[in-house]
Amino acid sequence: MIPADADVVIAGGGPVGLALALELHGRGLSAIVLEPRTGDIDKACGEGLMPGAIEALGRLGVDPPGHAIRGIQYEDARGAVTHRYRSREGRGVRRTTLSAHLRAAAEARGVELRPERVEHFVHDDLGVTVNGLRARWLVGADGLHSRVRMEAGLDDSVQGRRRYGLRRHYRVAPWNDVVEVTYGPDWELYATPVDERTVGVAVLGPKGVDLDAAITAHPRLRERLAGAELASETRGAGSLRQRAITRTRGRIALVGDASGYVDAITGEGMRVGFAQAEVLAACLARDDLPAYERAWARSTRDFRLLTEGLVRLAGSPARPAIVPAARAMPWLFGAVVERLAR
Repeated sequence: MIPADADVVIAGGGPVGLALALELHGRGLSAIVLEPRTGDIDKACGEGLMPGAIEALGRLGVDPPGHAIRGIQYEDARGAVTHRYRSREGRGVRRTTLSAHLRAAAEARGVELRPERVEHFVHDDLGVTVNGLRARWLVGADGLHSRVRMEAGLDDSVQGRRRYGLRRHYRVAPWNDVVEVTYGPDWELYATPVDERTVGVAVLGPKGVDLDAAITAHPRLRERLAGAELASETRGAGSLRQRAITRTRGRIALVGDASGYVDAITGEGMRVGFAQAEVLAACLARDDLPAYERAWARSTRDFRLLTEGLVRLAGSPARPAIVPAARAMPWLFGAVVERLAR
């Protein structure tokens, strides 16, 4: 038997990869994280952490600063509806801040982080060899366009309508403590407070979606941002929909966006990713990787069903009715928000 350098090699040092390393450490398993990007990792995303994500971070001993988020608001040109969380708060957190705090927690626990990209790996019945390292398992936590998913033969290319996202930050004091979601003709615009003097603005839509055009089409937001200093460069992500044939093959597993992704429209990607990290660590701790596929399905079921339904509505002739329906049935809108916030 080849001696192992670690129990698990994790490809990808984003929030979910680092959360997995912390989950493994808490169960007595060692991990080496391979991440070619150095410093605090950024990504185009809405940056609103649902209450369930804050709870998951707290369980890992991570408490990143940000701005309280107490609910979700849906809006279109005809009106708005707001649901405030019934108990716990969420939090808007810059992705760089979240990355820095998770990285610091991992380093404090002795997790080894290497500035490397996964170049080559082979696996057998006993383990995986990756970049010259030997481990019992390899986990792909390397995002939407996961190399591990591709190289392991687990990618299931998606055809049809593709959606993309753009995000930037403005140096302006937040005017609200909810995530504001505005529905345009074929895009959704998100405004999220991420600290006491910064607001993140993101847009989701078809290829070629224009963040500036979406802001221009939203008079109130345009006025609030008028003259504000830019606090970050514009970043993009997509296409958002990704699919994997399964989440495991042999000694290889996928977690987070690498394991399959529907869309960012519900804004709960971090909560789902942290839940996946928890169940995967539990499966590895009892040496039962095959159980992860079932655990992954359970931990993502609500997200997949609700997100898929909302994306289908957003791309159908019923799109203009989404916000009016939420206003007409605030109890249903609130129930969906609470379900996603868990």
